[in-house]
Amino acid sequence: MGRILITGTAGFIGFHLAKLLLAEGFRVHGYDGMTDYYDVTLKQRRHAMLLQSPTFSMTEGMLEDQVLFDSIADDFAPEVIVHLAAQAGVRYSLENPRAYLAAMSSAPSM
Repeated sequence: MGRILITGTAGFIGFHLAKLLLAEGFRVHGYDGMTDYYDVTLKQRRHAMLLQSPTFSMTEGMLEDQVLFDSIADDFAPEVIVHLAAQAGVRYSLENPRAYLAAMSSAPSM
């Protein structure tokens, strides 16, 4: 049984990908920041549905928390990481550009 770590599993695409992979017999670990850009209740319901599978686990955390993400990746030991997490919304980036800059300033430089 393959192990796949997916970021953004509370979002539309991440949720459906996780659901498909679980149905195919994979172990999936979801990682999502559960930001309130859109309805957090919807995101929580998606995770609750995924958690009905014994082969799904999840962590709530931001990608900016490199220590947490690395710890989860080390513990889960995925064969594949699918990165779907993102700050949604072009309009939001125009209304609140600092939300994007704050995330960038805490990221390690390349």
